[in-house]
Amino acid sequence: MGRRLRAFLAFAYDFVIGDDWRIAAGVVGGLAVTYAVSRTSVPAWWLLPALLVVLLPVSLWLAIRRR
Repeated sequence: MGRRLRAFLAFAYDFVIGDDWRIAAGVVGGLAVTYAVSRTSVPAWWLLPALLVVLLPVSLWLAIRRR
């Protein structure tokens, strides 16, 4: 059972974090900000697409720089 749990946790870490922990942290931060804004009277629908517009080029830039 311990080996299966360890394998699952390794898969989950690789799936969520992937190649760059900074992008994963940005997504988690964006979700937290979206949740916080949604609790106010300000519409929050635009935050995640804006986050995508920022994080996608950052991710590509980091991948190119890593080569």
